[in-house]
Amino acid sequence: MKNFKLAVVGATGVVGRAALQILEEKKLPIREYSFFASKRSAGSKINFMGKSYIVQELTEHSFDEGFDFAIFSAGGETSKKYAPIASSHGCIVVDNSNAFRMDNNVPLVVPEVNPEEIKNNKGIIANPNCSTIQAVVALKPLDDKYHIKRIVYSTYQAVSGAGRDGIEDLENGINHFQKTSNVNIVSSENYKLKKFPYPIFNNCLPHIDVFLDNGYTKEEMKMINETRKILGKPNLPITATTVRVPVFNSHSESINVEFENNYNLDELINILKNSPGIKVIDDVTHIKYPIATQATGQDSVLVGRIRRDYSIQNGLNFWCVADNIRKGAASNAIQIVEKLISNNT
Repeated sequence: MKNFKLAVVGATGVVGRAALQILEEKKLPIREYSFFASKRSAGSKINFMGKSYIVQELTEHSFDEGFDFAIFSAGGETSKKYAPIASSHGCIVVDNSNAFRMDNNVPLVVPEVNPEEIKNNKGIIANPNCSTIQAVVALKPLDDKYHIKRIVYSTYQAVSGAGRDGIEDLENGINHFQKTSNVNIVSSENYKLKKFPYPIFNNCLPHIDVFLDNGYTKEEMKMINETRKILGKPNLPITATTVRVPVFNSHSESINVEFENNYNLDELINILKNSPGIKVIDDVTHIKYPIATQATGQDSVLVGRIRRDYSIQNGLNFWCVADNIRKGAASNAIQIVEKLISNNT
């Protein structure tokens, strides 16, 4: 069996560190690892699989020595500059940023949904947005059976999706509350905000990423456009409202679907139970449904509150929760690498 060489770019970030943890769990047939980050983090040490590694600064020559695969988790601008350099050296890049997701020449892949697209790569494979990944894992088997006609997304997204600064904004808000017992924290004058325009503690912010001319945020349009691309339905009617909530990790989503075909609810639930990557938690008699703390640390997408929408014909509501750092980013990327390895052995 061939042993492969893997680079992790952005190894010291939130997603990068999660990727290292998952790689330790997976024990893939990789003979050599290298870790890259910005100049600011270069020189720091990472303990990985019982060894100490020095993080290297990412430069135009980082891929000269040759790698089979690279996982990029360092932001869109870094990916735009360095992913093409890596791929020009024969390295297949799995990119976690939004740099290439809507590029027609770059496959956008969730392994449980469209693994066949992996083979169509030209050196770069895009990892979808975290909120899109968990949604399409649940939607794909339902689309295959009943054919989706329309989707309405409402998301409740954790601060870890905004990186370290987002996490610190929530931590600082909690600390401020503990010191003052003042729940009415309404302005950034009370303490310094690093990421959000308003305190995230005690608030829900209906604003993720920048606002666009159409009134939607960039995050909302990511979900709309990425879902269409992954499901292969470029004209599928979809609308979305994405909200940042004071939860540290794991995104929750309320998903409303209208199907073209009628469905039997028990059959639909069984389809979800038997689909890859999904764990159904739906027992309202005993008040059991997915919550963020259940999802954290898991790679499964948790689905519950599955019920008919009686306001429309063939309508469905369900609740969907997943670890946005693991399945929403690092795990999905590593699953793609696993598929690449299996295709090359």
